[in-house]
Amino acid sequence: MKAYLDCYPCLLRQAIQAARLATSDEGVQHRVLREVLRELQGVRVDARPVDFAPSVHAAVRRVTGCDDPYEALKSSSNERALAVYPEVSDVVSKLSDPLLGAAKLAAAGNIADCAIADQFDFDAVVRKAMAEEFGLDHYALFGDELSRADRILYLADNAGEIVFDRLFIEHLKCRNLTVAVKASPLLNDATEVDAQAAGICDLAEIVTNENGWPQPDLADASPKFRDGFLNADLIIAKGQGNYEALSDSDANLFFLLTAKCSVVSGDLGVNVGDLVLMKAGER
Repeated sequence: MKAYLDCYPCLLRQAIQAARLATSDEGVQHRVLREVLRELQGVRVDARPVDFAPSVHAAVRRVTGCDDPYEALKSSSNERALAVYPEVSDVVSKLSDPLLGAAKLAAAGNIADCAIADQFDFDAVVRKAMAEEFGLDHYALFGDELSRADRILYLADNAGEIVFDRLFIEHLKCRNLTVAVKASPLLNDATEVDAQAAGICDLAEIVTNENGWPQPDLADASPKFRDGFLNADLIIAKGQGNYEALSDSDANLFFLLTAKCSVVSGDLGVNVGDLVLMKAGER
């Protein structure tokens, strides 16, 4: 997905948020602002948000000296999601279609995105998943592809929501499943630490993509991630960042997310707040 004008102030807002989490020193926060403005001035007109978001957040870490401004928030998100997990798991298991319920829950959990907000109501996530249908619904296509898939690659998104990914993964019932997380901190994106906290390591192999984002050309990706991407029968990509990176991919790929901003919702043709399960290349 290309970068729209609205993506630039959004990334600037993210940088200010991260700077405030990293330090209370207003002088340092102002230096972050100036450094990020310089980064944004150099962005190519044809760039995607995922092409320059990593450099924006790298500038925050460089100026503040804080490797992970979101560390405490990620830990808290995992804990709060895990607190509701047993009850939610029980509810989903009793549905007429537990896989559908788990898919909606995973999509609704995508609201735990610090690119949009820094407070998440996981009880509201559960209510949304149980009450709403997909605004863009390719669940039938997904079921067909799932029935034929031996190797699945799951591109995780954020901490907290990765607990709901765990429930969805359990209902996928795939023995050869790989979950990809970030190699190093970026926003509140899930890393291997978060995958372990969520219990994902008991269900799947964990890999990192090294370059921070799953670029369509797989440039600089780790060998394991490249192999998983190229040889997967089915890829499930969580969140807006993965949609922005892979919306033009010709892989057998499904996007699972909440459309949280007007830019992404407009690109998808849905309303802000809609749950989305979409096959790449389909509308």
